[in-house]
Amino acid sequence: MHVTSFFVNLPFALLTGLAWGFLAFLVGRRVHRHATIDVFWGAGFLVVYVESLLVSSAMNQGARHVWWLHESDVARWVLLGAVALWSLRLSVHLALRQRGAKEDSRYVDIMKGAKGRHETWYALKMIYGLQGLLLWFVSIPLQWSAFSAHFNWLVVPGIVIAFIGVFFEATGDEQLRRFIANPANAGTTMNRGLWHYTRHPNYFGDATVWFGFYVVALSTPWGFLTVLSPLTMWWLLTSLSGKPMLEKKLSKTRAGYQEYLATTSSFFPLPPKKSSKV
Repeated sequence: MHVTSFFVNLPFALLTGLAWGFLAFLVGRRVHRHATIDVFWGAGFLVVYVESLLVSSAMNQGARHVWWLHESDVARWVLLGAVALWSLRLSVHLALRQRGAKEDSRYVDIMKGAKGRHETWYALKMIYGLQGLLLWFVSIPLQWSAFSAHFNWLVVPGIVIAFIGVFFEATGDEQLRRFIANPANAGTTMNRGLWHYTRHPNYFGDATVWFGFYVVALSTPWGFLTVLSPLTMWWLLTSLSGKPMLEKKLSKTRAGYQEYLATTSSFFPLPPKKSSKV
């Protein structure tokens, strides 16, 4: 593990995350929609990981082995594939979903805090800058792995867990897309497929992906120290910007959602409870 190189790269990775957030800001101004940051969010992790890999390569040019040919770097290549699959699928999915859509209500609520302030500066700081910072912090297990020289057997279950998470998230998103696309389902609650067992299969899949990435980091010396990053992602999904805000919105817009809340697991997939209705 090139610990020194990892710490040297931290500010560069931070600048990369903030620059990516600023690019999202520019695009968001162009399309007049702050929800654009959601499209950039997933792909940003791939950008930060690639930046870390490139710096790792540059710092080890004097090594006996070229980094991408060394046997230990097979793990980094597989991890790169997993990150690319998860991040690009998520970004493309959100980009397609946002086509022609109005501003997301979450960002409307956030911008209410700009009363009496410069709205552009407020948005740049509270939406794009904050997410750029979170992007950097959450991606620390990936940055750590980019500078790791040795991986143990845990890298295999870590990658498998990440791919399971991608499958779960992608399946949940596709099931929801098909449900919404059917005019007959307008205003009703999605409770089929994976959504029959958890109210948020896409968020659960996302959290599983990051648990897998953490297990990959755990397969390296001192990788356990990156645990706060996946915990932060889980907190974002379950307690801050993910589940609570979405459920508040759906409770007002979807028929039968209150019963769905009462009978369906909030996060982890579980058999539904029996309805209280006779």
